[in-house]
Parts: sequence; C-alpha cells; structure tokens
Amino acid sequence: MELNFNLKNSRWISTVASIWIQCTSGSLYTFSIYSQTLKSTQHYDQSTLDIVSVSKDIGVNVGVLSGLLYDFLATRTSIGPWIVHFLGSAQCFLGYFLIWAAVSGLLPPVPVPIMCLFMFVTAHGQSFFNTSNVVTGVHNFPYYSGTIIGILKGFLGLSGAILIQVYRTIFNNNPVSYLLMLSLLPPINTSILMWFVRIHNTHDAVSEEKKYLNKFSLMALVIAAYLMIIIILENIFTLQLSIRIFTFILLMMLLASLLCIAFKAHEKCASDSTSESFLTEGSNLIAREDSSRNQRTMRQGENLNLFKAAKTLNFWILFVSMACGMGSGLATVNNMSQIGESLGYSTIETGSLVALYSIWNFLGRFGAGYVSDYFLHTRRWARPLFMVITLMIMSIGHVVIAYGLPGALYVGSILVGICYGSQWSLMPTITSEIFGVEHMGSIFNTISVASPVGSYIFSVRVVGYMYDKEAPEEGNICVGTHCFMFPFLIMASATILGSLTALCLFLRTRRFYDQVVLGRIQNVL
Repeated sequence: MELNFNLKNSRWISTVASIWIQCTSGSLYTFSIYSQTLKSTQHYDQSTLDIVSVSKDIGVNVGVLSGLLYDFLATRTSIGPWIVHFLGSAQCFLGYFLIWAAVSGLLPPVPVPIMCLFMFVTAHGQSFFNTSNVVTGVHNFPYYSGTIIGILKGFLGLSGAILIQVYRTIFNNNPVSYLLMLSLLPPINTSILMWFVRIHNTHDAVSEEKKYLNKFSLMALVIAAYLMIIIILENIFTLQLSIRIFTFILLMMLLASLLCIAFKAHEKCASDSTSESFLTEGSNLIAREDSSRNQRTMRQGENLNLFKAAKTLNFWILFVSMACGMGSGLATVNNMSQIGESLGYSTIETGSLVALYSIWNFLGRFGAGYVSDYFLHTRRWARPLFMVITLMIMSIGHVVIAYGLPGALYVGSILVGICYGSQWSLMPTITSEIFGVEHMGSIFNTISVASPVGSYIFSVRVVGYMYDKEAPEEGNICVGTHCFMFPFLIMASATILGSLTALCLFLRTRRFYDQVVLGRIQNVL
C-alpha cells in the first residue's frame, strides 16, 4: 500500500484531519463548566461574567483576519491552511494558559479588561481552526458544500460534549485542571494533524462523493447518539472510573473509524479522479450560464471580494438574521448554569445540559447542511428558506425556557440548540453560493461578527442586566422563573425578526438559486 501517498494526496484524509481538529476546537461551548469558578475566584457579579463571556464570542466570531489570511495564502501556496492552523494553535495556548494561571492563583486576580483580553485571544485562535477547516472543505467538495460544512461544523458543535467526556474521565470534575487541559490539548492536536489539511485540485464522480460523504454523516450521527446515551447515563447513575475509561476508549475508537472510511473512499475514487482547479472553476461555471439571463442575477454568482460583497443588500440581510439567531443562542448557552440554578436544577443536571446542548448544536449544524443540500438537489428549494424555518422554531424554544415549567429547560435547550447550530451551517454555505468560494473565508467571517454583536446585546444588556436587577444584594443569586422570563421573551421576539429578514433573503435569491446555483450542479450531474 502506498500509504504515504494516500496521506499526502487525498482530500478524504484531509477531511478526517479537519474533523479531528474540529473535535477539540469547540471548547468555548463549555464555558459554563468553569464559569462559576472564574466568577468566584475573580469576584465577578453576573454582568461582569457576561462581559467576559461576550469577549470570547467576539474573539471567535471576529475572524476576519483569519479569513483574509486564508484567502490570500490559499491562492498562492499549498501551505496556506497549515499557517492558519499554526497561528490559531499559538493563540489558543496563550489565552487558555493565562486564564488558568489567573484562576489557579499563579497570577493575582486580574482586572476585568485583562481577563477579557485573555478570553478574546484564545477564542480568536479558534476562529483560525474553523476558517481553515471549513473553507478547505468547501474547496474540496464544491458540489456538496452544505453537506461538508454540516459535517465539519457539526463536529465543532459536538466537540463540547467530547471535551466534557475528557474532563470527567481524566480530571474528575476539576474546572481548574480543565482550563490547563484546554491550553494544551487543542494546540497539540492541531499541530499534529494540520499537515494533512490542504486543498486538492481533484474531484471524483459526484455519485461517489455523495456516497462517502453520507458514510461520514452516518458515523457523525452514531457518535452523537453514543455521546447522548453516555451523558444521560451519567445524569442517572454514578459511573465508576473504570466504566468512564471504557466508554472514553470506545469514543476514541468511533472517531478513529472515520479513517477507515477515508481510506476506502480514496481507494475507490482515485482511479476516476480528474485534475481541476476549484478556484478557477467558480468563474468558469458562471461563464457557462445561458447568456439570456439578466445581468443582475449573473453578478450575484460571481466571486466577489469582501468589499464588493459588503456593498450588497444580501450581505446585510444575512448579518441581521445572524445577529438575532446566533446572538440569542449564545446568550442561552453562556447562561445555562445560572438558568439551571435559578430553576432549581442540580450542578450535575446543568453540566449535563451544557453537554447535551453540544449534541443539539451538532444536530443543527449537521442536519441543516445535509437536509438543505438534499432539498436543493431534489426539490430545488433555495437554501435561505431553511434559515426562515429554523429561526422561527428558535423563537418557540426561547418562549419555552421563559416560562420555566418543569422540564422546560431541557425542551427549550433542544429547540434553541438545534436551531442555533443550523445557522452556523447555513450561513457559510449561503455565503459561498451567493458571493463565490474564492473569498469565502473573509466574507463569512465578517458576517460572523453579527454573532458577538448579538451576544453582547442579549447577554450583557438584556440577560445580565435583568438578572442582576432581580437578584438580591446578598449573594447576588436569583432564584425563580422571574429571573430569566422577560429576557427570553425579548430574545424570542428578536428571532422572529431574524426569521422575517431571512424571508426577505429567500425572496431576493429564489431566482438566483434556480438559475445559477442549480445550473452549476446540473453541469456536473
């Protein structure tokens, strides 16, 4: 077997490497695991903690630099993705190590702006991981961009649950040690795997692509189901250390099985591969379109750069929709511990809710990409329609949490988690289709700025402010349904607004999808 050749020249191996990097890149979704320790050791109130939380949301979503760097390097050198990954690893280590040093007492309590800077740096590093993995995936699988983004974004959402399993198995629920682990595990994992992530100027028969992408999708669902079962069992029973170790080893074996799929896919497809540049292909496909289509529709399918894209109305419609959906979703997960505490949930239950939120986040990311691809190919449904549907369902989830009935947090977090995750799959895919793939990294990272904007508004100005207002002066802890009811009703209204703006995008791009996007797909079927 020419194993070295396979490893260096297979986009399927590149996909597995990206998935494994994504599996340790979602540590920000586990903020609730160490938020109480951060709050007590640094003597923060809830509003201050939410400000620190928003700084991580800003860092991970203001990934314009990583996008510009990737777009610049990808067209000039094959090591572009590696450089982006390396810079992300350095930032991730530095940020988490300094947070750990402050929480562990190695450093004296640091001023709030400094802690916000630490959090920003580590989160900003993770935007480099995400940009390099996702954009490389779209270049390698342009005809199933929704599916590949759904898989990669799905494992990023799933990584929260994976990291929590590492935390509970190895560190025995010690948040301080967990922070030290976060400063080491993601950078080391990325440094080992990043050499295999690269753009490959080949493609296989579309039917074969879909076949093996479906196998990756199936394994993603199996891993998600396995994690959900483990989380539920941990919530019901006290698992012994030996059982935790066994379940963790089995989880690693499931993740390792993805490599078997990659080897089979490469062996099957290698003989049918044909060389083709994907960066050139985007513009060539546009040139093949019927010349009678009106010029405005044609311009939408071009490879626009960031500045040209930002001048279009579609760009800002996407921005507003994402601010409503992503911002309110982040406010929910960032305050999960406090919401659970106010409603009488135990520490174990709130920890399980955070882990389960990662599962719902995964299902949204994976499902939205896969399902929207399916309906685009078979029913000709424009992808923005799924943004309309998911944001409307998300508003229902916020209402369920607002009223705080028994079990409402479980039901509400499922709806919010799935619909929040779906935005992270739909938005980059729509960006690549409307504005082109050549400058996708910088464009979708700029639109992602909407997430911290929304998170700041909802987490600090709405949730944090109203919680502190309801909390008694002694203890600064609020108990009861009134603590979060009004903030979640406000967020429900905001997601309805986001759904309506997404409806405008759907109506504006429906003809474009029918003529240009589907035209590209039909050219290769």
